[in-house]
Amino acid sequence: MARFIVEGSCNKLSGKLTVQGSKNGALPLLSASVLVAGESVFTGCPKLTDIRAAENILTYLGCRVNENASAICVDSTDAYRYAIPDGLMREMRSSIVFLGALLGRFGRAELTAPGGCEIGLRPIDLHLEAMRALGAVIDETGGRLVCSCPNGLKGARISLSFPSVGATENILLAACTANGDTLVINAAREPEVAELAEYLNSCGAKIFGAGESVIRIEGVKRLNASCHTVWQDRIAAVTYMSAAAVTGGDLWLDMKRTELLLPVVEPFEKMGCTVDLRPDAVRFKGADRLDKFGMVRTLPFPGFPTDSQADFAVMASVARGTSTIVENIFENRFKYVCELRRMGAQIRTENRIAIIEGVSRLSGAEVTSPDLRGGSALVVAALCSDSVTVVDDIYHIDRGYENFEKQLENLGVKIKREE
Repeated sequence: MARFIVEGSCNKLSGKLTVQGSKNGALPLLSASVLVAGESVFTGCPKLTDIRAAENILTYLGCRVNENASAICVDSTDAYRYAIPDGLMREMRSSIVFLGALLGRFGRAELTAPGGCEIGLRPIDLHLEAMRALGAVIDETGGRLVCSCPNGLKGARISLSFPSVGATENILLAACTANGDTLVINAAREPEVAELAEYLNSCGAKIFGAGESVIRIEGVKRLNASCHTVWQDRIAAVTYMSAAAVTGGDLWLDMKRTELLLPVVEPFEKMGCTVDLRPDAVRFKGADRLDKFGMVRTLPFPGFPTDSQADFAVMASVARGTSTIVENIFENRFKYVCELRRMGAQIRTENRIAIIEGVSRLSGAEVTSPDLRGGSALVVAALCSDSVTVVDDIYHIDRGYENFEKQLENLGVKIKREE
C-alpha cells in the first residue's frame, strides 16, 4: 500500500494550478459511449484509478478504448457484451450508471451491486424503479441483477422520491433512445447531469431541462458518436482552496464554469477567506487565522456539497470558535473524524451531526485514509500540523485526484509518496 508523508508547519500555499477534469462527470460520459454508434472522443479526462476501472468495463464489453496524453477514444461499434462481471463492478461505486446505457444499447443488462468507498448506503432502488417504469423486467437473484426489455424501452413519467444523481443519469441514458417521451420529476440538478445531457444532445438526443428539477426527454431512434471536453472538477477545486485556507495561502485556479463553486463561497467568506470568481479563473486568499463558519448542511446541488464537508471540518478544526456540520446525504460520512482526533482535533459527532471546536494547530500523526474525500482532507489537515504526518491507504485518494502530490508540491508543500 502507498502512503503520503507530509511535513507540517507548511509555508503559505501559493501559486497557480489548472483544475483537473471531473471524475463524477467523466464516468457517466464514458458509460454513455456504449450507447452511441462509432467513436467518441473525450478530452480532459482525469487520469484516475476510477477512470481506469471504467475503461476496463468498456473493454470487456467489446469497445475499443485508446488513450493518449490528451484524450480517451471509445469506439463502441463492435460492443457485444451486456453483462459486467462482479469483479469489475466492485472497482468503483458509480459502475451502476452502465445499467441505463446497456439497456438502451442491447435491451439487456446483467450486473451486480457496485463497490468503492464505504461512505454509506447508496441504494439502487431508485435506479431499478426508474428502469421498470421504462419497461425493464428485473430479476434480483443472489446479488445479481438480470435485466431485459421484452417489449422495448418506452417513455414514461418518472417521479423520483429523492433527486438521485445516478438515477437521473441512468434515466437519461435509457430514455434517450426509448420509444416515446419521458418526463423526470424531482431530477437531480447537479452539473454532472447537465454535462451528460450536453454530450448526449451532441450525439443526437433530445433532452430538455437538464440541470433543473424537471427534465423532458424525447426518444430518438439512434445516437451518433461525438466529441466532448470534460468539465473541470468543482470538488477538487474546493480541496485545493481549503489547503490554501489552512495555510493562509494565495491561490490562482484556472477553471471555467466557476459559478459551480457558488455553494461554498459563503462559508469560505465567513471564515475570513477571499473568493474572487472570474469567468475562467478563481483567485483565492486564506486568512492569517480562520474564523468559524457557523453551520453548514449538506444538500443536493445547488446546496452545500457532501463531497466537500470533510475539507470544511479540517478548516473548522483550526479556526476560532465552534462550527457545526449536518450531513444530510450519507449516513457514514464522518469516518475521517477519528483520524482527525488523532491529530488533536476537537470534534464531537452524534448521528449525522459534527460539532467542531477549533484549536490553534493540529499535531502530526499516522492516520489512515477511510475514503476518497476523507483521505484528501487528512492531507489538508497535515499541512497545518506541527510535525510530520503519514497518511496511509492513499489508493482512495488516487480514485479522485490526479497527481495530487505533484500539484501540492508545485504549490510549496513538502509531500512525498512512499510505496
